[in-house]
Amino acid sequence: MTTPAAFRRRPAWAGRNYTMLTAAAVVTNLGSHGALIAAAFAVLESGGDGGDVGLVAAARTLPLVLFLLIGGAVADRLPRHRVMVAANALNCVSQAVFAVLVLTGEARLWQMMMLSALGGTGQAFFNPAAEGMLLSSVTAEQAGRAFALFRFASQGATMTGAAVGGALVAVIGPGWVLAVDAAAFAIAGAMRAFLDVSHIPDREPGHGMLADLRDGWREFVGRPWLWAIVVQFSLVNAVIVAADAVYGPQVARDHLGGAGPWGLALALFGAGNAVGALLMTRWKPRRLLLVGVLCVFPFALPSAALAVPAPVVVLCVTMFVAGMSIEVFGVSWMTALHQEIPEEKLSRVSAYDWFGSVSMVPLAAALAGPAESAFGRPAALWGCAGLCVAATAAVLCIRDVRTLTLRSAQPVAKGEPGTEPGSADAEGAVGRLG
Repeated sequence: MTTPAAFRRRPAWAGRNYTMLTAAAVVTNLGSHGALIAAAFAVLESGGDGGDVGLVAAARTLPLVLFLLIGGAVADRLPRHRVMVAANALNCVSQAVFAVLVLTGEARLWQMMMLSALGGTGQAFFNPAAEGMLLSSVTAEQAGRAFALFRFASQGATMTGAAVGGALVAVIGPGWVLAVDAAAFAIAGAMRAFLDVSHIPDREPGHGMLADLRDGWREFVGRPWLWAIVVQFSLVNAVIVAADAVYGPQVARDHLGGAGPWGLALALFGAGNAVGALLMTRWKPRRLLLVGVLCVFPFALPSAALAVPAPVVVLCVTMFVAGMSIEVFGVSWMTALHQEIPEEKLSRVSAYDWFGSVSMVPLAAALAGPAESAFGRPAALWGCAGLCVAATAAVLCIRDVRTLTLRSAQPVAKGEPGTEPGSADAEGAVGRLG
């Protein structure tokens, strides 16, 4: 039997699980990033204002923060692909109901908030399971290239989904875009249901949810490089959200010519993401975390450009550089997790990572307006840039951040994580990676 050309072109290291996970991520990103725009316009078309849009967005973020740790523990107790499919099903149903309400003109603010909260709950369970499944679907040797290609495909889908979704909202209305997102979740969930888990041994029973969370916490705090970078990104993500979501549109309106130039700047950030991911398919930095953390410094450039405010061309350049550099960090970070964290604890550690990284975002969004009133917009933006630089510089004081190295290219003693043979198509056995 001959193999179809499309499968012959697939890299030898890209097993069935990795390929299906990447394809499913592309499908969901195409739908969900258009749906974010659709949800905002659905609120506005129902008679709501900017404050109501913020309430719907907050309704999605709050359960994401509240349930992340539980989602991580669940994903390490149950087969991860089943948790992912269940979360996709919840997202599909909530978006389908949202679409029906909008299309029939019956959507009320409380209903949209409730449905957004259900979507955020699904995401809280999906994210740790998905990251754990991806990390265990490739070998240590190919981890960096695999994560870079995955992020490249995901970022491309994100850009396309946002652009097409925005256009479709204008042409056919937000309700149909929400319906497309529901269909995307259904398709992706079906793909994830067919992941190959035949080589996965049964997970040993734990000692209860709280015990699992405590075990994950010990794994998290026992690695200074891990908790230090998560604390760093709790601040970095918070100030960047304040700069991009609150101050950026206002600067664009007052100084740069409106929504068009701001949309162009955001598109250049996405293009930088794609270029950074493409770069990391070829580059394997030996000092993983040192290179990654150094690449966080340029993330302060857009806030500084908005504070000036710089011309549109300069802003676009800073956004492109920031997008490219943060993608180098992202791939380096995922490679470090793959290398250092035991397989059976990946989802719990990922949950603490996600929780720390997003926990301060709602607070920052809420305080951005009062900070602008108290200090002025330029000072608030310079503060965002300064906090980003200070948090990143502080992390470099951690010795493990400067010294942790990529081990996949070096001989590794028998028994260390990632050394046992195994299928790249299946999750690794408990206690190992790859």
